Amino acid sequence: MLNVIELFAGVGGFRIGLERTGHFQVVWGNQWEPSKKAQDAFVCYSTNFKDNGIHSNEDISTVKSEYLPNAEVLVGGFPCQDYSVARSLSGEKGIQGKKGVLFWEIMRLISERQQLGRKPKYVLLENVDRLLKSPSKQRGRDFGIMLAAFHNAGYDVEWRVINAADYGLSQRRRRVFIFAYDRSLKYAKQLSKISNPKILEQDGFFATKFPVTMEFLNTKKITEGNLDEDLVNISDEFKGNFYNSGIMKDGEFISMELTPLKSAPIPLSDILEEEVDEKYYLTEMAKEKFIYLKGSKKVERTSTTGHKYIFSEGGMSLPENMDLPGRTMLTSEGTTNRSTHVVPDKKTGRWRYLTPVECERLNGFPDNWTNTGMSERMRYFCMGNALVVDLITLMGERIHEIEIQEPQIEKSKEKQEEQITLF
Repeated sequence: MLNVIELFAGVGGFRIGLERTGHFQVVWGNQWEPSKKAQDAFVCYSTNFKDNGIHSNEDISTVKSEYLPNAEVLVGGFPCQDYSVARSLSGEKGIQGKKGVLFWEIMRLISERQQLGRKPKYVLLENVDRLLKSPSKQRGRDFGIMLAAFHNAGYDVEWRVINAADYGLSQRRRRVFIFAYDRSLKYAKQLSKISNPKILEQDGFFATKFPVTMEFLNTKKITEGNLDEDLVNISDEFKGNFYNSGIMKDGEFISMELTPLKSAPIPLSDILEEEVDEKYYLTEMAKEKFIYLKGSKKVERTSTTGHKYIFSEGGMSLPENMDLPGRTMLTSEGTTNRSTHVVPDKKTGRWRYLTPVECERLNGFPDNWTNTGMSERMRYFCMGNALVVDLITLMGERIHEIEIQEPQIEKSKEKQEEQITLF
């Protein structure tokens, strides 16, 4: 059983996915929403995982790593922010990330855990796929900084952009997953003997659970490079193309555009409830608004400088095509918004919104997971922020496969007792 620290836990998607494998236990989870009185996500998390591990509802920047329990795995879905860095005022004290950027809190905890001899073996993170291209004026800089930070901390890294629907699930949700593993592991040494393309295509962390086809390999979308160990230099100068898969070993990276070997997804019709409350059905006024919002249009607009231009957008299916998986769910789901799903009811055919339970199903959560006292609007919001749990289960199985090949060091009686006290 591997112990896990979960950061930016939300309503517990990482935890559900990992613990479903039977090989992980989350011993400490942190969820804190800044500048909000109602900590709805934390209440949901702590209610569903009551009496199971330590639940932290505090600003992660105030958490002292020496008080955290031992854990071999660190996971989290961190915000996409500006990761630029600069030298500290005194120069010799190294670099400073922008205040409030939560990725640097991940790296702080890892560094402090390393000093205590408790460095996580594995780190699994999730983010929006635009991370690979940001910022627009210095493409790839932010991800290059992240890779270099992991390299400096003693990790190699593999990443993959995964669309959940490509691998048999019910939502077309694309996210980048980042798997960092300690370079001292047997797994890392084994990969050092395999070519990088073969790792990405067949033998690596992601390819075994999320297979790809070589049939449509785009040889123009391959890039390689070396990362400067000086994060400030990367912040100031680095530009690069990072594609939907890649690996960094000992500071050298290759990134390739790979094509998923797709399996049939779950159609939207399969996740709908049979009986829903009348409040979810659209009024005639709401139907008219959706017809406009989802229709194709060309509208003359005026910019802030007074320049007139034509804004245009294509039409969207109305109602949704029930034979396809759902589109990417956003935090605005359930409102009169272009991105909101409008579905024909199974029994009546009337147009309606998705229910909170159906949104939970789109992400692979148990029914009514978020029904813990928060408002319905927050239930939609939490699911718009969540990840697809089933993907994490597959990744958890892969971590377990890697871990059972590692030399196992027997835990001391003292450490065993420490784990017992957590539950």
